[in-house]
Amino acid sequence: MPTTVFRCLLLSLAIVHGSSYAASAHEQDQLSLIQRQLDTIERLTTRAEATSTAEPVERYRFDYRRLSKDIQRIRQGVQGYMSPSRAQPRDATELVGDYDLDALPAEPSP
Repeated sequence: MPTTVFRCLLLSLAIVHGSSYAASAHEQDQLSLIQRQLDTIERLTTRAEATSTAEPVERYRFDYRRLSKDIQRIRQGVQGYMSPSRAQPRDATELVGDYDLDALPAEPSP
């Protein structure tokens, strides 16, 4: 299931990159398509996380939370481009891209 999520995410990114020189109306259509694909990817991610059989003691697990945050970041970038509020500097934060969890996140001590 995560492989499907990655393929959809990569396809969305390829469409964004490939349509950067497109005509405005065509570009808007393509970006709207990307937003719908991001919705689909997000649903697939939620479903994959819910059906994940990873045990808490396994050394490597897929980090669905991190993937969801990256999807949100891509969505915000597309939405910000399609309907900018005003001209302002871009946020230069990069996507994490590493979705392997080596261990459980540390719980805060009481």
